Amino acid sequence: MSRSKYKVSQPRKMKLIVEKDVQIPMRDGTILYADVFRPNFKDKVPVLFNTSVYQKDKVWSPPADLEEKANPYMCWETANPLWWCPRGYACVRLDSRGAGRSPGKSEPSSFQEALDTYDAIEWLAKQPWCSGNVGMSGISYHASSQWRAAKMQPPSLKCIMPWEGRADQYRDQAYHGGIFALGFIGNWWLTHTAHHLLGKPRSYNPDAFHNDMMWNYMRNDLDSEYWRMNSAEWDKIKVPVYSVGNWGGFSMHLRGNTEGYMNAAARHKKLCVHTGSHFHPYHSEEGRLDQLRWFDYWLKGIDTGIMDEPPVKLEIRTGGSKQRYPFRFENEWPLKRTKWTKYYLNIERAPTEKEELLEGTLVKTPPRNPAKATYSGSGATSAGVASASSLATTHGHGASGRNGVSFVTPPLAEDTEITGPLVAHLWVSSSSEDMDIFVTIRNIDPDGHDVCEVGQHGQPVPCVTKGWLRASHRKLDPKKSLPYRPFHAHDERQWLKKGEIVECRVEVWPTSMVFKKGHRIRVDIQPRDGIGSAPYTHYHGDYNAGAKNTIYAGGKTPSHLLLPIIPAKGKR
Repeated sequence: MSRSKYKVSQPRKMKLIVEKDVQIPMRDGTILYADVFRPNFKDKVPVLFNTSVYQKDKVWSPPADLEEKANPYMCWETANPLWWCPRGYACVRLDSRGAGRSPGKSEPSSFQEALDTYDAIEWLAKQPWCSGNVGMSGISYHASSQWRAAKMQPPSLKCIMPWEGRADQYRDQAYHGGIFALGFIGNWWLTHTAHHLLGKPRSYNPDAFHNDMMWNYMRNDLDSEYWRMNSAEWDKIKVPVYSVGNWGGFSMHLRGNTEGYMNAAARHKKLCVHTGSHFHPYHSEEGRLDQLRWFDYWLKGIDTGIMDEPPVKLEIRTGGSKQRYPFRFENEWPLKRTKWTKYYLNIERAPTEKEELLEGTLVKTPPRNPAKATYSGSGATSAGVASASSLATTHGHGASGRNGVSFVTPPLAEDTEITGPLVAHLWVSSSSEDMDIFVTIRNIDPDGHDVCEVGQHGQPVPCVTKGWLRASHRKLDPKKSLPYRPFHAHDERQWLKKGEIVECRVEVWPTSMVFKKGHRIRVDIQPRDGIGSAPYTHYHGDYNAGAKNTIYAGGKTPSHLLLPIIPAKGKR
């Protein structure tokens, strides 16, 4: 990277100074513990700061194919000191309150954590070796914490680069469309509780990670001040933002990155969306160069040229590659030249569990005649159906075959690029008081097989993107809703009446995919998690047990998908 065409900080010979368990005082008198990695340069250096519950002392052994090699200072989802310190940066990792070495009441992803981050940033900026400039870098938890820190506006925080970071704790992580996203967050909470109580922290911090996080998440099942306190507040985020997302992150982080770019009050904003695992792109040569150019510009005042480039950089997927796709620069998000195109649901047969018999097609002309398709809201197993049974209610889909309804386009006459946010605009009813709508977009090849993409965990994912909505949460916030991105209020439940037809606009998370000529676009509309969901699965509530759900199409109920089609070069 020393031969980069950009003007960036070059590595210098140095001795690495490692300071373990540095005590950083908080405003309430609590002492939190950090590790500081810095070069022994005479000149002062800026800080790349992280805070998380992931334990600063846990060494990460990366996979062999990572572009940065293993060393004793690597830590999960954070910057590598052996690469950054020679380039004139200090790397600081703070154990959040009540986690790792730090004492106190554990409150992951909280307002308290944001206050603590503010205090730590300002303390670090005053250290004799620090230039006074602090930036934040890191993936996932280390990215989400940046949104909350930035809204506190610490004076010494000069820029952030949230890399795959959820921002709205309610909509992005805990309640997808109002449906509790139990699968990932439940496992995450149990795993990190175990890491603390059954791992090394028990010996020096026996009360670490003691919290009622899962109880609080379920107790606060509507949006409220509880979630707003623990989420980004876009009007307060004014520090320069480079928001970096992953098309494969459609069940956790991607929405935060695109919403952050669109809504943050920052004057200087950039957006990049890539593919691949949760961590390979961050540690890639291209990823590190983008990071270095960003932090050199804002923390060191070096003109790296990064602010002269178009603000949006997108990796355009063309389907099925295990390697990276080429990037393309754009001037805005969503793209100005988007042709917002409706594909209508055309119901042709009654629902069936047979995979090869779909319920209908996706057509560009709204069907004149009304039609409906009714399907079971719950899957049956050998245990039957019972709202109190985790087997029957949660796992029933594994034994009952395909459920819900599916629609597919004819084979595409030409390559068709879809890049941007999507909407599933549906008319539905149920025999129950509520109804869960799970939408899955799939890329079907000429042989009828799903085209897989690389997921955040490096696994093959047989779908393009997803959306969700609990029908009782269908109320929209008119001030925040856009034609291509509905924004649900989630502040009250509008219960269904048996057989009553209601209109639902389902937010389907943004994506980018070139569906190749001869391929077909497929949509599944289901009462529970469909193909490609794991590990981001959901709790299937008791209102699903024994319910009959109905989708309506045609006539006065023109259910459809709104797709962001990008014209080929030379076309409009």
